[in-house]
Amino acid sequence: MIRSFIVSFLLLSTAAFAGDPTLKDQVNALFRDRKWPEAQALLEQVVTAEPANAEAHFFLGMSFLNRNDAEHAIPPLEKAAALAPANSSYVRHVGDAYGVAAQKAGLFAKMEWAKKCKAAYEKAVELDPKDINARWSAMEFYRLAPGFLGGGMEGAYAQAAEIKKLDHVRGLGAYSLLYVADKKYAEAFGLYEEVLKDTPDDYGTLLQIGRLAGISGERLDQGLGALQRCLTLTPPPNQPDHSRVHWRMGTILEKKNDKAGARAAYEAALAIDPKFPQALESLAKLK
Repeated sequence: MIRSFIVSFLLLSTAAFAGDPTLKDQVNALFRDRKWPEAQALLEQVVTAEPANAEAHFFLGMSFLNRNDAEHAIPPLEKAAALAPANSSYVRHVGDAYGVAAQKAGLFAKMEWAKKCKAAYEKAVELDPKDINARWSAMEFYRLAPGFLGGGMEGAYAQAAEIKKLDHVRGLGAYSLLYVADKKYAEAFGLYEEVLKDTPDDYGTLLQIGRLAGISGERLDQGLGALQRCLTLTPPPNQPDHSRVHWRMGTILEKKNDKAGARAAYEAALAIDPKFPQALESLAKLK
């Protein structure tokens, strides 16, 4: 129920392990190559030697969270937040872990985890009202969670408004996401196009145009063109790679009744990521 937060990799952008640049480089490389178990082993050594190192606990937690392992991610992330209680990012990622736990839990446990997730996101916003990522997480919770768990579009739009005050472009992205949820497709396309006026090669926006075209069944040629443009660009660190672009192209080509093209697109996605579940499923269903 909670937003898809897990990035393809997470670099140590802060001064983590500042006293040991070699260790920092090692962890950077392991995260970049998605070698989560190896990063886990290395970071466990660090937290054993330095139990008060909040960043080490945080990145240890992330080594689990990037595998959707909430059970083992929560303790080190909570420890990091306890060691650095004013760090909005740490608290937000604790909320992410609670969200993953909620997804996997039974009904009653799901409700408790969801409440903790909401509280963590709201705490992160309280700690740093200018933290756009914290506000985005809160917005996604409100968008996706049912009302009886504290969700609701009113809260989501309120966070989008605050995001837009802080960053116009990201605010447009926030509103477009909510417009898609409300099936206001024309308004969403309009916002994406406004972003591209200033940043025509914005990878994430181009990808979202392709996604919206596939979801709505509208402006299929525009969506396909946006995705083709994505393939000429290098995916930013926090964006899906080209395997997802090819898959999105396949969904549009299916809607255009181009089965051969769709098959080629799905196969191209799997050539990049042979275990990509959506591409495997789409290819299997293609007749």
